This record gives sequence, C-alpha cells and structure tokens, in this order.
Amino acid sequence: MILFPAIDLKDGQCVRLKLGDMEQATVYNPDPAAQAKTFEDQGFEWLHVVDLNGAFTGESVNGAAVDTILKATKNPVQLGGGIRTLSHIENWLSRGLTRVILGTVAVRDPALVVEACKQFPGSVAVGIDAKGGKVAVEGWAEASELGVVELARKFEGAGVAAIIYTDIDRDGILTGINWTSTLELADAVSIPVIASGGLASIEDVKRMLQPDARKLEGAISGRALYDGRIDPQEALALIKAAREKEDTQ
Repeated sequence: MILFPAIDLKDGQCVRLKLGDMEQATVYNPDPAAQAKTFEDQGFEWLHVVDLNGAFTGESVNGAAVDTILKATKNPVQLGGGIRTLSHIENWLSRGLTRVILGTVAVRDPALVVEACKQFPGSVAVGIDAKGGKVAVEGWAEASELGVVELARKFEGAGVAAIIYTDIDRDGILTGINWTSTLELADAVSIPVIASGGLASIEDVKRMLQPDARKLEGAISGRALYDGRIDPQEALALIKAAREKEDTQ
C-alpha cells in the first residue's frame, strides 16, 4: 500500500484545484522542486504529478517544472496531463519519469494505450476521472458516455501498470474518498487501482488499510497533506505497521 503525495502544476506552481476547476486554484508552493524534496524527506516513496495546463491543452505545458522535480527527488515519479502520443511518452520516460498516466487518450484512442504498454512495459498507467459515474476527459472539462468499469476493462491483459481512479465530485473538497465506487472498480479488473479524489484525514488512511481495500495499490493525497489535516509521519507509520503485519501473516 502506497500513499502518493500529489503535486499539481499550474503555470509552474504547485497548486490544488477544487472540483477540477482551474479558476479555483490555491497556490501551495511556488517551487515544485522544493515541494518534491520535502515529500521525499518526510518519507514518502513515490510522487504523483499532474500538469494541469497540459490536461486542458493536450500537450505538456509545465515541462520545465517537471524537469526540476525529477532533479530534486530520488523517488519514482508518475506524471499525467497532456500526454497524448507515443512520442510524448517516449520523451517523458527518457527524461526520468517512472510512469506516464494516460487519461483523455485512453478514451479517444484505446489502441494507443495498448501499443504504449507493449513499447514501454511497466511504465504506462491509465487515469480514469469520473463525474456521476461517467468518464470525463480534456482536463475534466468534457463528459463522455463511457462508464468507468467499461473503460477499465478495455485494458485488461494489455500490461497497464495501474489505474488512477478519481471521483471528480470529491476532488479537493476533503469529503473522503468514494470507497464504494473505487473498490467496485478494483473488484471488476485485475489491474492495480490507485484511489484519488477527496482523501481527507487519517481516517481515510486507516480505511485504506482495511482488508477489503488491500487490493488497491494505494491512494493519492493532495490538499489534506498541504493543509496539515494528515500528518505524514502518522500516516506513513500506519502503512509501515500494516505492511509488517501482512509480512508476518
């Protein structure tokens, strides 16, 4: 079980949005590289980064900021937002990313995701962002008629490293993760699922460690970490204890 701290990039700064609205952005750190190093120093093992501008424009916008993050941390980094072609993927992986996250293109061109998994095994994740149970694309600005499980099942057996599932209705408002729909998705596919959107307190971390949620790869936390609602040391200690308990069973 992994707790992924999130860095969302808008105009080169580390921000958090409310409900995916670019007009409701709070700047938490003007120096994303420093934030990445802070997360590493706190003991986190991974980093989740989103190029928000890129998600809306369809091409990488915050590349310079991502490069500084990659230089600042030894932790593996996964990046989503504006990655839509095989050349985008190859470029980012060559710059030091561990995983790319494909969102809009997974809806528009599932065959590209399958091909990417062949060319870059273990390095491709799919981001599924849902509003009212339907998949949203183009930086959440546009809804599709595609169901979450329907999309996820298109990638069974393709070699997708993980599915990052975000409930947009809960993102950035600290109401707790939508455990019901997240666990339903995890039950429906064999691909590891990472929960995202709404992680609000240490209670969510404890919920993540319950037996029925152990099938998840982990969860992403943004605003709750920045606001101090989750103490990193407490959260990571709980996860470590759960891992040790599992290892002895």
